[in-house]
Amino acid sequence: QVKLVESGGGLVQSGGSLRLSCAASGRAFSSFAMGWFRQAPGKEREFVAAISWISHNIDYADSVKGRFTISRDNAENMVYLQMNSLEPEDTAVYYCAADLVVVRTWPPDYWGQGTQVTVSS
Repeated sequence: QVKLVESGGGLVQSGGSLRLSCAASGRAFSSFAMGWFRQAPGKEREFVAAISWISHNIDYADSVKGRFTISRDNAENMVYLQMNSLEPEDTAVYYCAADLVVVRTWPPDYWGQGTQVTVSS
């Protein structure tokens, strides 16, 4: 079992930045691929970013490439999502995800409760 707890969401103006954190506990964290999904009001949950267990493979949705950066600290059991140049279209609940194979489609093996990100225009 893996427990994921997100933090760092909030309200930010367009063009601003936020850094989301995800704290993992339970099974060997470094064995899991990690990533982020988001769900905006009235829309389906969508893939945002993913990072493999030793950070060799990183993937982003086209909509966030060049603006978001995913990283992980296996020693601290943490995953981060640095979000820059935020746009109102980035407003959503962001979910941390863990999977033994790859994070790309929903549902992953494990996910957190989500953290709200609101970008005002």
